[in-house]
Amino acid sequence: MCDYSLHAVATRPAQVGETLISTTFRGTSTRGFASEKEPEVAVCMLPGTELAFAENVRYDNRWIWTKSINFRVGKFGAIDPDVPHRHHDAIEFPDGSRVLVTQLCEGQRATVLQLPVVHGVTEHTHTAAQARAPRTVAVD
Repeated sequence: MCDYSLHAVATRPAQVGETLISTTFRGTSTRGFASEKEPEVAVCMLPGTELAFAENVRYDNRWIWTKSINFRVGKFGAIDPDVPHRHHDAIEFPDGSRVLVTQLCEGQRATVLQLPVVHGVTEHTHTAAQARAPRTVAVD
């Protein structure tokens, strides 16, 4: 999943073992994950993807103060996925607390530990130009 406001950004799926960095994508006010080698490409994750952060996770509400969670591992998921036009991508921590990905402070490194087992889903990648074009989805 990549949040709704990243549909005009090039994307690719996460890969086990890669290190990602939290960033704000140019042309959006949304934060997400990217590879250091491809900072303009949003790395999308399926719900259940497990991450290990290099340090305790820091987040903010776009104010001057940041908060920290005393965890370095979390699982990617979504908050209120049926509510349109809002951010849904979130990290859930071992105590059940969740932080929206768009609230993560920039520059945090996280390693993809494990991807969820999913049957019948095909991997997709698209460029920013393809993201703006209408899409047809085939169902197997």
